[in-house]
Amino acid sequence: MSVLAPSLPAVSSSVPRSSPSTFGGVLRFARRNPLVVIGALVVLVWILAAVAAPLIAPYGPLTQKVTDRLKGPTLAHVFGTDALGRDILSRVIFGARISIPVGVAVVVVALAVGGSVGAVAGYGPGWLDTALMRLTEMVMAFPIIILAMMIAAALGAGLEHAIAALVAVSWPRYARVMRGLVLSIKENEYVLASRAMGGSSAHVLLRVVLPNCLAPAVVMATLDLGGAILTFSGLSFLGLGSPPPAPEWGAMVAAGTQSFDQWWVSAFPGAAILTLVMAFNFVGDGVRDLLDPRLRRRL
Repeated sequence: MSVLAPSLPAVSSSVPRSSPSTFGGVLRFARRNPLVVIGALVVLVWILAAVAAPLIAPYGPLTQKVTDRLKGPTLAHVFGTDALGRDILSRVIFGARISIPVGVAVVVVALAVGGSVGAVAGYGPGWLDTALMRLTEMVMAFPIIILAMMIAAALGAGLEHAIAALVAVSWPRYARVMRGLVLSIKENEYVLASRAMGGSSAHVLLRVVLPNCLAPAVVMATLDLGGAILTFSGLSFLGLGSPPPAPEWGAMVAAGTQSFDQWWVSAFPGAAILTLVMAFNFVGDGVRDLLDPRLRRRL
C-alpha cells in the first residue's frame, strides 16, 4: 500500500531580502550626530530668511529714521538701530541674501577651477604636472587673507571683485587635493581596463577617474563654505567687499567699531556670521561622515 506524502507548497527560489531603510539610517545618524542636525537647521533657517527677507523684515534695509539713531534693542527695533537710524534686524536679514550666495559662488567656482587644474596635472604628462603644481604652490605661498586683500584692492571695491579675489586664493587647495586623488586612482585596474578598451585620455579622465574623486572634493567644498563667508566678511570689514549702503554683515561690524558703547551695532551682525559659519562647519562634518565609507561603517 502506497503512502502518499503530503504535497508541500513550492518555495520560490528568490527570497526577498530585507534592505535597510534609508530613512531609518538617516534618523540613526541624526540621533548620533545632534550637532549636524542643529547645523542643518540653522543653515535652513538662514536660507529661508534670505529668500523671504522682503516678507519677514520689519523695515527696509535702507530705511532711515533720524529720530531713531543708535537706539538700543526695543520692541520696535529688536536688534536696535545704527548711526543712520536703520533697523539692524532688517539689515541682518537682508545681509543673508549677500553672504550666502557669495559663499556658495566662491566655493563652486574655486572647486571647478581648482578641480580642473588638479585633474589635468594628475592625469597629464610629468612636465605639465610640474608646471601646474609650481603655479599652485606659488599662490599658496601667500597668506589667504593678505593675498585676497591685495587682489581686491587692485581690482577695487565691489561684490564681483571680492568674489574674484576669493576664488583666486581658494582654487589651489582644490587643485592639490584633486591631483592627489587622481594620482591614487589612475593606476587602478578599472582605469587600466578602460584604457585597454580604447578609451581616450579625456574619456577616461571625465567618465572613469573624476566620478571617483567627487566625494572628497564635495566634503572639502562643504567645509569651505563657512570659511568663504568668513573671509568675505573680513574683506567687507576692511572696505574691500560689498560697497555701502548694502546690508553686508562684515561692513555692519566695521560700522560698529566707530561706537563701542553701542554694542548692538556690531554684536548682532557678528552673531549672524558666527552662527552661519559654525552651522556650515557642522554640516560639513556630517557630510564627511556620510561620504566616508570607513566613518559610515563605524557610525
